[in-house]
Amino acid sequence: MKLSIVSPVYKAEKIIPLLIKRIEESVSKITDDYEIILIEDCGPDNSWETIKDIANRNAKVVGIRLSRNFGQHYAITAGLHKVKGDWVVVMDCDLQDQPEEIENLYAKAKEGYDIVLARRKERKDHLFKKMWSIFFYKLLSYFTETKQDRSVANFGIYHKKVISSILVMGDVVRVFPIMVQWVGYNKTAIDVDHSKREIGKSTYTFSKLFKLAINIFLTFSNKPLILTVRFGLLISLFSFLVGCFYLYKYITYGISVLGYTSLILSIWFLAGIIIFSIGILGLYIGKIFDTTKKRPTFIIDEIIE
Repeated sequence: MKLSIVSPVYKAEKIIPLLIKRIEESVSKITDDYEIILIEDCGPDNSWETIKDIANRNAKVVGIRLSRNFGQHYAITAGLHKVKGDWVVVMDCDLQDQPEEIENLYAKAKEGYDIVLARRKERKDHLFKKMWSIFFYKLLSYFTETKQDRSVANFGIYHKKVISSILVMGDVVRVFPIMVQWVGYNKTAIDVDHSKREIGKSTYTFSKLFKLAINIFLTFSNKPLILTVRFGLLISLFSFLVGCFYLYKYITYGISVLGYTSLILSIWFLAGIIIFSIGILGLYIGKIFDTTKKRPTFIIDEIIE
């Protein structure tokens, strides 16, 4: 049995040696046949030099550098394309995902599961990130009409057939946890301890999180379009009823002066709805345009094996 550990790396120069050390200590209890694949997402520090140095001295470590910063989930995809293991562990590089839990994940997988997810009992993140996570996953569950668990992220162990299924998905927007949910298979989750970030802080700013959320909603759900149609029908029904009311009032009592305020408010309101609806449609068309380009979702600049 060969085990592959995949971890995207960004601004983690000081964490990498400790990450590899702890992974090796944990995985060696399971098997001697393993590989550690680190994908450097073209960060501004010396993470790639550190990976290169370790990979040249350690045959178990594979270093991959992308040609530019593509993003965490695209880096994961790049790593998955290079795995050789029967089982694949995906984890973040900041050591909030504890390598010591890999042994527990594999033990659970041996019970007959294709996917074992790491469910964080208590997230050791700052308050803003926790609040955003609650809000985001509630919206995601609503828009995709699926049950999303905010305590589960990338960390988990996956059978090679699961990884193969994920890799054949042609989505331009790659979001690993959602793709894991979509492919199905026999899955479960176990509770794990979540650590505080060892060094530095998260590189996910609010603007990055917001952009990721918009991409996810547009890629994995057409509900915004459905809601726009429903809202348009509701506005049309309301306008029809208001029209009937004023027609009745005109016939029975007559209307000497039309309401300027109500007219202006109605124009601005309906114009806003129209522009908003066109904007949503434009975003979907933009995603279709991106898909038709058939550009690669990542480009590998260098590999050290």
